[in-house]
Amino acid sequence: MDRIAITGGARLNGSIPISGAKNSAIKLMAASLLTDEPLRLTNMPRLADTRFLGKLLTRLGVSVTESDGPDGQQTILHAPEITSGFAPYDLVRQMRASFNVLGPLVARSGQAKVSLPGGCTIGARPVDLHLQALEALGAKIDLHEGYVYAQAPRGLKGAEITFPFVSVGATEHAMLAAVLADGTTVIHNAACEPELVDLQECLNAMGAKVQGAGTPTVTITGVPRLKGASHAVIPDRIEMGTYAVAAAMAGGEVRLTNARPGLIDALLEKLKEAGAGVEETADGCIIRRNGERLNAVDIETAPFPGFATDLQAQFMALMTTANGESRIRETIFENRFMHAPELMRLGADISVSGGEARVRGVAQLEGAEVMATDLRASVSLVIAGLVARGETTVSRIYHLDRGFERLEEKLGACGAQVRRIVGDGEPEL
Repeated sequence: MDRIAITGGARLNGSIPISGAKNSAIKLMAASLLTDEPLRLTNMPRLADTRFLGKLLTRLGVSVTESDGPDGQQTILHAPEITSGFAPYDLVRQMRASFNVLGPLVARSGQAKVSLPGGCTIGARPVDLHLQALEALGAKIDLHEGYVYAQAPRGLKGAEITFPFVSVGATEHAMLAAVLADGTTVIHNAACEPELVDLQECLNAMGAKVQGAGTPTVTITGVPRLKGASHAVIPDRIEMGTYAVAAAMAGGEVRLTNARPGLIDALLEKLKEAGAGVEETADGCIIRRNGERLNAVDIETAPFPGFATDLQAQFMALMTTANGESRIRETIFENRFMHAPELMRLGADISVSGGEARVRGVAQLEGAEVMATDLRASVSLVIAGLVARGETTVSRIYHLDRGFERLEEKLGACGAQVRRIVGDGEPEL
């Protein structure tokens, strides 16, 4: 498998364009199952996860065409008919979010058989809330041999859905299913992430009647059918935050373009508190650090608009060389400190107890061979490698390829010494 090698010590200066949001794009792709007309998505990232979902959608009857259009990278998805309602384990296991094809399949064709997505290295993340929402909408759900059998031969019906706790995936799934249901659906205790607003805007462009996304209450008035549409994917706030942290880590001045700083206010405030310079621009922001050592600051992950769990690993990497001790509390996922032992291989001083990590900043990290354990952990090791003395080699970067488009190219354009070693390292397990 490929590896990434980073030679530390180079400051970053230049511009980095932010790609479309992975976490939004994959749910928008699933929306193509809801109509027999083409759905055109622009500002589309080219990632392993979007390719995985593209393969699954193709199996279900969707034609998936990628190209460079007048608005940049685009994907056109067209499902004139659903040719199969079966999503097998070998495809669903590659990406949990592909489970979200279940609701659209049932909404449009009345039945589906979709594999349960299996475990996850950063926590259990069960799908009970997804299934409870579909049952509330009138689907009959049976579980057998690792598969979900869902049926609603007379169509889904509007319902009141109250989630016991906030779940982004379950909220998105309920929205995707309810747009074709007969009657009105109200989702209570809905997640408020920006990707939900993006999904609402796309569905409404397709003729749906959704309102309230981005608030705890979402109301969907079902319609008989949806039409084709064109929609631009929201910029990726996690990629934006990742490169903001990388710039603060390495020093220099980096302009992030095609970005929305308001989506990562919680992170930017912490960067300012640590001593980095943050300046908002018309199309993004500029991150500066003049070489002075950053100060340690504490963070606690929380649902949007709080500090994103998907930026926790990156911020931990930043704190490994900060002046003082920082406390990092993870409240969203268990097992999400798996990157800590790998950062310690680079010389970081980290202790973990339950959902809290204490990071005592050191003067210098040292390059070493490290291994990615999940998507965000992999990029935290790259960030640490930017300042580690000598060379850092990150293996199992198939995790990184799931969510970061042209990372070596984007960092390299700003002066980082980053290269991909093709076809070397450990095989994927």
